[in-house]
Amino acid sequence: MERLTSTQIIPDAFQGARDDVAMQFAMIWGQIKAPLIVPLLRLAVAICLIMSLMLFIERVYMGIVIVLVKLFGRKPDRRYKWEPMKDDVEAGNSIYPMVLVQIPMYNEREVYQLSIGAACGLSWPSDRIIIQVLDDSTDPTIKDMVELECQRRASKGINIKYEVRDSRNGYKSGALKEGMKRSYVKSCDYVAIFDADFQPEPDFLRRTIPFLDHNPELGLVQTRWKFGNLALITIFSDLNLAVITVNLAGAAFQLFAAKAARVSRTKDMVLGPCNTWTLDKSKRGSESKGMFGRSWISQGLSMLVTWKWLSLLFAVNADECLMTRMQEMSLDYHFTVEQEVGSSTYAFFGFNGTAGVWRIAALNEAGGWKDRTTVEDMDLAVRASLKGWEFLYLSSVKVKNELPSTLKAYRYQQHRWSCGPANLFRKMFLEIITNKKVTSWKKVHVIYSFFLVRKIVAHLVTFIFYCVVLPATVLVPEVEVPKWGAVYIPSIITILNAVGTPRSLHLLVFWILFENVMSLHRTKATFIGLLEAGRVNEWIVTEKLGDALKSKANKAAKKPRFRFGESSGLELTSSSAVAMMLSLGRTTTSYTFMRKQSPSSSWGSAVSAPLFPAPSVFVRLGANILGHLPGRYLFKVNFPAI
Repeated sequence: MERLTSTQIIPDAFQGARDDVAMQFAMIWGQIKAPLIVPLLRLAVAICLIMSLMLFIERVYMGIVIVLVKLFGRKPDRRYKWEPMKDDVEAGNSIYPMVLVQIPMYNEREVYQLSIGAACGLSWPSDRIIIQVLDDSTDPTIKDMVELECQRRASKGINIKYEVRDSRNGYKSGALKEGMKRSYVKSCDYVAIFDADFQPEPDFLRRTIPFLDHNPELGLVQTRWKFGNLALITIFSDLNLAVITVNLAGAAFQLFAAKAARVSRTKDMVLGPCNTWTLDKSKRGSESKGMFGRSWISQGLSMLVTWKWLSLLFAVNADECLMTRMQEMSLDYHFTVEQEVGSSTYAFFGFNGTAGVWRIAALNEAGGWKDRTTVEDMDLAVRASLKGWEFLYLSSVKVKNELPSTLKAYRYQQHRWSCGPANLFRKMFLEIITNKKVTSWKKVHVIYSFFLVRKIVAHLVTFIFYCVVLPATVLVPEVEVPKWGAVYIPSIITILNAVGTPRSLHLLVFWILFENVMSLHRTKATFIGLLEAGRVNEWIVTEKLGDALKSKANKAAKKPRFRFGESSGLELTSSSAVAMMLSLGRTTTSYTFMRKQSPSSSWGSAVSAPLFPAPSVFVRLGANILGHLPGRYLFKVNFPAI
């Protein structure tokens, strides 16, 4: 009995202790809440609302500028003179300016062949181009591999130089600076820079150099990064590209066209000439026989699907995982909006560090490469702009590159991209204000829009307001946040950011969550840059996978994700068929697609899909057409045995 009593007393004692602690916390909270917490939280809300308003106005302003640019057609070739490089029999190759191509590398085992091969494939007279491989690799094996690749290219008559240095001082900027000191660089007029994972198209120089050649005020031509669609890797080497890509989209168009032509009965839809769909037998409303001939829309698709067009999407990894899709959304907005606005209004924007061409005279006048921050590219761009040089952004020229595919690599990259600009702003603030060569409006643009709002406020608002202050107001009902600040402004900003990547609008919720998670790391890096704390000059090279992406894509394409066996099929409405098509394009190896007008009617044409996953862009194209068919139409999908 005594044992039972003691057993009951102990929990009661603990319960009483917990109640006492809770009461003490409640008492302390009540004492400090009104005089301390509420005023501080109200101040934080006010500051965050001001920053949100700054970001909102900036986003709306850039959106308006982009609309005006599109409406009035302010294309680069209308703002600046551009003429193609023409061969001259008498002058020979001397009409071509001398171009230096720099490729900085650091232990790039996976991608060194891709970048060197792409640079060597540039369409430019061999005696008017110098390819400079700047190898900072610490792995002797990789160094030997890169050097052997350069020697192999040199043996084929390519003017390629392999350069190494004793130390990695200054990291990338140090390597670029050292490369510019070589004696053969003195004969060069322009320098094109490509990171090790970038693969320019052969006509890159022919599309960019003429702008610099005909417009002496231009100091930089920046092109767009392209991430593409990994699914096309498995198709790229197949010569029968049109058949593969047009099958499903062409069939969808034909079904739509058949309905418009009042075809009462269709059978045996087959692939006809020019890779277009035809109807062997069809009866129209007049009962006259005839062929439902080549679909002009399908022919248009066939013409679009060319080797050159698909090459823009080859060997890059935007679709590798959800994280790379999120990165694509952020970077697409940067290139589609931010860079275009800077180029169209003030002829200034941040150099992206790669896929750009500098006038060497502008680079030297600005003071060359400096390693005082981890954003040496932005540092050079700001200094060159303060010297009066103008910049041009070419959205039509795209250069393939690779996105970080691991969270670790992405975090290191974002630390550098967030810490560097904040630190550069600290170092150059007074220099920008006291500059005499640029207008006051351009100073305001650089300080307020370029640095303060985009590089600092954007990170702080995302984390402090949305992740800290707003949740805290739930615990303090006395502090009210206006609906326009908590709902309307964030929603509009989010939508404006997502416009750059229409194909990923359905991932908007994931993008919001991803950006909020990353905002902690970006905010931390921003404060490190502003305060010049310990990791301010931390430089970790972003991990690249290169050719590993191809093998990964091939394995993913060959591996069946579902085993349906023999099935009588799935009956879907038009809206459901759209969703099914979007998923089938990435998951199954083959299937047939049928449609009928009502449950009581017989099934119509059976459309066979490609023997392997179709590119999502064409699946979506067909789905868009199906989405306009009335809901009473039923679609049937049959899966073969696997």
